Amino acid sequence: MTDPVGESVWKRIDEAAIKVLRIPTPFQVGRVNCYLVEDDPLTLIDAGPNSGKALDELEHQLQALGHSVEEIQLVIVTHQHIDHLGLVDIIARRSGAEVAALDLAVDFLANFGEDAERDDREAADLMRRHGISEDVVTALQQVTGSFRAWGSKVTVTRPVSDGELMQLRDRALAVQYRPGHSPSDTCFWDADRRILIAADHLIGHISSNPLISRPLDGSDRRRQALVEYIGSLQKTRELPAEVVLSGHGEPITGHAELITQRFALHQRRAAKLYGLISERPQTGHELAQRLWGDVAVTQAFLTLSEVIGHVDLLINAGHVRELDEDGVLRFEAISTTPADELGDLIPGGSQVTG
Repeated sequence: MTDPVGESVWKRIDEAAIKVLRIPTPFQVGRVNCYLVEDDPLTLIDAGPNSGKALDELEHQLQALGHSVEEIQLVIVTHQHIDHLGLVDIIARRSGAEVAALDLAVDFLANFGEDAERDDREAADLMRRHGISEDVVTALQQVTGSFRAWGSKVTVTRPVSDGELMQLRDRALAVQYRPGHSPSDTCFWDADRRILIAADHLIGHISSNPLISRPLDGSDRRRQALVEYIGSLQKTRELPAEVVLSGHGEPITGHAELITQRFALHQRRAAKLYGLISERPQTGHELAQRLWGDVAVTQAFLTLSEVIGHVDLLINAGHVRELDEDGVLRFEAISTTPADELGDLIPGGSQVTG
């Protein structure tokens, strides 16, 4: 799980001809893990943000392994976030590599700038609807706008679909679509070696935030990101994985137990929110402030995504409803069940399988 990884695990990763490249990002999460698979084709999974510093580090770490950017033959994109895809276009143009990504994400990646701007506008509308002031919304839009330069458009030349088997010379990687943290999260499963390359779908030292963002099908529906994420984690928990390689931090062993612990965390957080909502109807932003204080202002969209995700669990279970008061949404308790008697809001959440 989150304990320091032993030498035997690192040896196993090395014997699988997988090298970890830790690339700097400007974000609080720190370095992003990209993975070089020394196979035919020579494959890079994710590439880091679009910055000179990240590119320099990527080149130096490749050189230390006896490789260069120009030798890369295949780049795989795990999901649409800028700390993972920013350098993909530069690497593909320099090397002539194929670029593989989930078929559902191809249009978003090709239209990254325009789609990111639309995401920002819809996020701003969502924040206003949940009680965040115009001043805070405007300030956050300026920050996210400045972050956009860390990303880049990506031309996908090899779309892959859920369940597809990507055949390399010495291994097969099964494509596993696992949305939640983002709408495009994709894992790659090496069944022979029992290694899952999971990117931000599962991280050992932090719980991946299921961010509210537009569906990849272009519809106007609001995704229930946490509900979607829990369904994806339930599938991952069933895998007989012995090592999970994450997008940040250390490799994970004992992933099934870790996922069960995460389910318990989500159950506790939903119960706490239910207790707060039972006191009086409140907006998502008010609830976020009660949980996280000033962080709910400086990271308003992240904390709001957390609150809405957990309230979705309560709404789906019939304990809470949404009230629209002059365009501002509040959550109201409609159940008299005590918070400590809610029952399992995550079906099968306490059961370890696989």
